[in-house]
Amino acid sequence: MRRSPWFLFMMISLSLHAQVNQSELEEGQTPVSFINYEGPHARIETRVQIRNIGFVLGQAVRGGNNSPGTRGRYFVIHAAGPEDGQRLDADIFGLGPDTGVDHIRNLRLIVQGYLEGAYLYSARDAALLAEYVTVYNAVYRGDWEYINFRYKDEVIAELDQERAGLSIRFDEWPGRTLMLIPMGTGAAGSLSALDTAVVGDPQVVEELRKDEDRGVTQRQDMVDLKEREADEAGERAEEQREEADREQRQIDQERQQLEEDRRQAQPARPEQEAQPVQRPAQGPPVQDERPNREQAPADSQAAPEQRQPDPREEEFERREAELDRRQEAVDERREEAQRNEDFAAQKREEAREERESIARDQQELINQDNPPEEEGRISAVLNDRDSPLGQFVKLDRNGEELRRSAVNTVNVRTIVAVEDRIIAVAGENRGSGAIRLIEVDRRTLDMKAQGEDDIHPQSLLWVNGTDLYAITVTGGAAYLGRFNPGLVRQTRSAETVHPYAALIFQEGLILTQRQDGSALVLDAQTLEARN
Repeated sequence: MRRSPWFLFMMISLSLHAQVNQSELEEGQTPVSFINYEGPHARIETRVQIRNIGFVLGQAVRGGNNSPGTRGRYFVIHAAGPEDGQRLDADIFGLGPDTGVDHIRNLRLIVQGYLEGAYLYSARDAALLAEYVTVYNAVYRGDWEYINFRYKDEVIAELDQERAGLSIRFDEWPGRTLMLIPMGTGAAGSLSALDTAVVGDPQVVEELRKDEDRGVTQRQDMVDLKEREADEAGERAEEQREEADREQRQIDQERQQLEEDRRQAQPARPEQEAQPVQRPAQGPPVQDERPNREQAPADSQAAPEQRQPDPREEEFERREAELDRRQEAVDERREEAQRNEDFAAQKREEAREERESIARDQQELINQDNPPEEEGRISAVLNDRDSPLGQFVKLDRNGEELRRSAVNTVNVRTIVAVEDRIIAVAGENRGSGAIRLIEVDRRTLDMKAQGEDDIHPQSLLWVNGTDLYAITVTGGAAYLGRFNPGLVRQTRSAETVHPYAALIFQEGLILTQRQDGSALVLDAQTLEARN
């Protein structure tokens, strides 16, 4: 259902509820910090391919399909109902059990594509709203009281508490995600198709402010969007008032003409009405002389002949009814214009308040004394005491942590340095993930490159001069591979090796173990067997 912008009263009420939830968050909820799969991938899709997942679904919704997609993968439910006070319509974006998205940036790219396809948002506005939508859904994940308060019954009927919203953990997304996209006007091409006051409520903004830069860029972009929303609503209100004024003038003119037509028709009415009065002169009515009940039918049959309806009066009444109908439409258009003016004023006030908040945060950032980061020493931390996977960290001279890598699937037993490069085995075999060789940036600790060969999860990483050696996997069998510092495989053993094989380098040879555990001697360069 396509709806008009919300009244200021509605937004104040909803804002108060958001503030209540904010206090609950401060009392113990976990801040929104998405845990993504950070590591190599078996298949790397382009941004265009990822965006198109959502774009195709959006086009289907705009074309009138209220339930496009496949429940096993990506799907949308366009849930709308009749007006219900403050409660909202919503698009529900679902992730089925077979979805492979494992990073928040890719999920946002999919949602961005959806908003572009369904509501014709620009790429920039859609990307901004997608970020807000994901944070919003993480903030209210499983908050059944809030969801029932905010959304219509038609939306609630498509949800359940366990899946409503978005988990902060990527491995809990498949089959367990029903993201809510709250509708504003719901009209394609409108900047207010989504309800920006809802996706950007105080609790969501507070989460953005927890970033190092206080989320200033995203918040500034939202202020810009709200100001453009206000301009759009103001222009729409002005157009509606002008239309109403033109129609009102036309109605007034036609009413004047109607009254004039009626006045001119008045002289003819007495002559038409006098005819039935002259009939009694021909003789007294039968019923007067003979008050017999049996004569009643004859009298009743004669009654309609006494006065015929005036066709001109019927036309006048029809014209008047039509003018009344048009007048109601004009009054509704004026009311709609007033709602748009109120909406524009509300958006300008939201933008003003947020701009002031941003200015305060910017000043605090300027006032902070942030000395330049030390070069530091690169080390690693484990994610779990029962797993070798962890993250790179940079430590200062006192051992205090300066920075931590986003990559959180590094096999910490494999970290080596070759030609001033930091290289390791990283990744997991889940979803679209893969176990590969990676290189990380010494300064940022971000992943700079990944190899193309699958590495066995139990493999270590060995260095001999500038050569790297790791146990690769092909068709389920393990082989020893030699790589250059650019992570490109130079050669691979013909014989299979044991996944737990150890390598000893001696005089141009490698001493290791076959698949059956027996000793195997390989040429260090060609990896050809020597025994």
